[in-house]
Amino acid sequence: MKLSLPEFLTPAGRSEDRSPTVRTRREGPVLYVELHAPTSGNAVTGAMLDELLDIVADPDPEVRVLVLSGAGDDFCLGGDRTEFAEWLEEDPAGRGIRVAGEKARRVCEAISGGRAVTIARVQGKAVGAGFALALACDLRVGADTAAFRLPELALGLPTAWGGLLPRLIHEVGAARVRELILTGRAFDAAEAYELSVLQRVVPEAELDAAVAAWAKPVVRRPEAALRVTKALLNSYAAATRLADPSFLDAELMASVAAATRRSPAGGNGAGGSHS
Repeated sequence: MKLSLPEFLTPAGRSEDRSPTVRTRREGPVLYVELHAPTSGNAVTGAMLDELLDIVADPDPEVRVLVLSGAGDDFCLGGDRTEFAEWLEEDPAGRGIRVAGEKARRVCEAISGGRAVTIARVQGKAVGAGFALALACDLRVGADTAAFRLPELALGLPTAWGGLLPRLIHEVGAARVRELILTGRAFDAAEAYELSVLQRVVPEAELDAAVAAWAKPVVRRPEAALRVTKALLNSYAAATRLADPSFLDAELMASVAAATRRSPAGGNGAGGSHS
């Protein structure tokens, strides 16, 4: 059974171009990391996760600020649906999904837990995995035209990617998160600001200036104080979570995707990728 997703979530088809899907630029203590697969809406692939891991898992200690952005019209439309379906075709038990899910957890943990202050620069849509990558950042600024969505449940998948769920509940609150996940509805930048998904909303043309306004004072802070302060913030945030089973995300995603694929009802638009 072939799996598919609505066009709102990911573009049809996937390029065979194997050129890098992540680009970096260094300006002194600021590292700019750009998801660079604009023809696919910066869909997250296994290769992109590998590239992100190479960058964020062992960063230069001189980097004080890491800015995460997406090329083209959208920040990130989620996971690559074609690759997701190929993984299930190759191994119906979902081994490929488990491997990618573990990479996703490591990427998001490195973004949120590393010593550099991380800033998400969001334009267009941030869906599923793209939402998770943005939320992993310490600071998040979005264009006033940005839109967000968590459609996993409608696709027959759990909201289990990169530790998104516990982080989202902590940032937003359980009641609001419950509504967003159970309905799968899209919400705009104004609501994202109200929910603390974004900490600032500006016209798209002002995104770079907003990023610079945050980065400029941060890079002037003493390195040791900045590093310890971020560690403290992360520690206190973690202390408010009674449980954080995000290490199970990859297993949960693979198990449910495999079960959905086997189910006679699984052809209901469920499961193409994590988007």
